[in-house]
Amino acid sequence: MKKRILISLAALFVALGVSSQTQVNVKVAEGILAGTDSSGVKIFKGVPFAAPPVGNLRWREPQPVACWQGVRDATKFGPNPMQERVFGDMNFGTKKMSEDCLYLNIWTPAKTMKEKLPVLIYFNGGGLIAGSGSEPRYAGQALARKGVIAVTANYREGIFGFFSLRELSKESGAGSGNYGLMDQAAAIRWVKANIEAFGGDPQRITIAGESAGSVSVSALMASPMSKGLFAQAIGSSGSILGLRPVPTLKEAEDEGRKIMTRAGCRNLKELRAMPAEELMKKVHYSNMPTPCVDGRFFTEQPATTFDEGRQAHVPLLLGGNNQEMTMFVKTVDEAKAMARQAFGADADSIFPLYGIQTDADLQGRPGIDLASDLFLDFSTWRWGYIHALTGQQPVYRYRYCHPRPAMAVKGKVAGLAGGVQDASDAQPAVPRAKGAVHSADIEYAMGTLPTNRVYDWQPEDYWVSDQFINYYANFIKTGNPNGLGLVEWPQTNGEAVEPILQLDVNSFVSRDAKREQRNKTILRLVCNGK
Repeated sequence: MKKRILISLAALFVALGVSSQTQVNVKVAEGILAGTDSSGVKIFKGVPFAAPPVGNLRWREPQPVACWQGVRDATKFGPNPMQERVFGDMNFGTKKMSEDCLYLNIWTPAKTMKEKLPVLIYFNGGGLIAGSGSEPRYAGQALARKGVIAVTANYREGIFGFFSLRELSKESGAGSGNYGLMDQAAAIRWVKANIEAFGGDPQRITIAGESAGSVSVSALMASPMSKGLFAQAIGSSGSILGLRPVPTLKEAEDEGRKIMTRAGCRNLKELRAMPAEELMKKVHYSNMPTPCVDGRFFTEQPATTFDEGRQAHVPLLLGGNNQEMTMFVKTVDEAKAMARQAFGADADSIFPLYGIQTDADLQGRPGIDLASDLFLDFSTWRWGYIHALTGQQPVYRYRYCHPRPAMAVKGKVAGLAGGVQDASDAQPAVPRAKGAVHSADIEYAMGTLPTNRVYDWQPEDYWVSDQFINYYANFIKTGNPNGLGLVEWPQTNGEAVEPILQLDVNSFVSRDAKREQRNKTILRLVCNGK
C-alpha cells in the first residue's frame, strides 16, 4: 500500500513538472528566456542568436534575431545543423536536425548575474560538415563550476555553410561562401551584446574549438568580421593555415557551379527551393565545399593576414594530440607519392627528417608523425609559430599524450580519426592507439568524461582531465594557463626551439628540435610552392 502511494506521488510530481531543477529567467535584447538552475549552474539551451537561415535566407549572411513576446522556453537544445552521419564518435543532446539551427547554449555559475565572469565560446569539430553544440562532450557544467560561463554555438555546415556561386556573389554585391564562419562571428556578437545578463564580462570572451572548431578559431582571428569581438583564443588540432592556400572566390564559384549541376538544378532559385534533406543527400558530404577568400569574411589569404600581423592580437593557447593520424599506406614509395601531392617535387627531402627509411618505419612513430602533419598537425604548429612572431601576444603550446582507456562497451571498436564504429562494420578496425588520437582530448579538456560511456575511464583519466580543465580555466580567466598544483607552462615567443607542455598523467615541458626542423622545412616547401 505504502509503495503504491509513493509511486502515485512520484507520478503526480512528474505530471506537475516538479523536479530538482528550478526555473530561472533572464532578459536579453530580444525578450525573456526561461532556463533551469541545476545545482547552482544556470543552463539556457536553444537560445537563438540569428534569424533562421531558411527560404531566401539560405546562403545569406546571418540576420538579426526577431524579438519575441512573453517568456521563451530555453530548456531544450535547438535543432542540430543539417548533416549526414559521418563520424562515429558523435552523440547529440537532441534528435532534431534542421536548416533552422542557429542556436546557442549557456552554462553560467553566476548567482546575482552581476559578477562579470569570464566567458568561453566553444565551436564544435566535425570537418565543417558535421557536429553540434548539443554534443554532451562540449557541455559547460564542469567549466561553470570553475567560475567560467561556458557557451556552445551551432553554425551552418556542409553545403549550407560553405557554398559559393556567381549568382550569390552578385546578389550580395561582394562575394559568397563562408556562411558557417559568419554564423560563428554572429554568435560571438550576440554573446558580447547579451552576456552581462547572465553574469558575464563582454570584455573577457575566449573563443575555442577542436578540429574544425579550431580551424574556425584561427579563421575568426584572421577575419575583419570578428575584429574586436574576443579577448583570447584556444585551438586544438588544426588551423586555417594549412598545406594549401584557401581557395579563391573564383575557384569556389566554379566548384559551386559543379555542385549545382550534381544537385540537378539550373539556377539559384531552384537550389533554394530544394528541400534541405534532398539537397544534402544529392551533394553528399564527400563533395562538400570549403571556406574561401570570399571578399567579406576573408579579404585576403589568411596566411598573409598572419604573416603580416593583421590578425587579432590576442593571447593564444593551442596544441594537438600525439597520434592525430596513422599512416595508411604500406610502402615508402606510396608515402612519397602522397607527400609530393602536398609538398611538390622536393617532398623526398623531408623523409630523413622523420627518420623514415623502411616500410616498417611507416607503422611506428615516424609514420605517425608524417601522417599527423599531412592531416593537420603542421597547420596547428604554423598557426602558433606565426602568431608568436607577429601577434605581439603570449602563445602557449601543448601536446596531449594520454591515450584513452579500453572500451567498456561491447561490440564497438576504434574507427578513423578518433571515431567509434560497430565491430561488424565492413571497414577494418583501427588497432587500439598507443597515444592520444584525434578528438580524444575533448572530454578531458572540457571535464566531460562521464558523458562518454564508451570508455572504461580510470582514476588516471580523471587526474589528466583535472589538469587540462584547470589549465583551460586559468587561461580563460587571466590569459595565462598557470596556477597552483600545475606544472609551470612557459610561453613561446617564436624562439628557435619552442617549449611545449607534454600533457599526460605526469606532465612536463620539453623542447623538440627535430620537430621544429621538420615543421620549418615543411613551411619552406609550402611557401615555395605558392
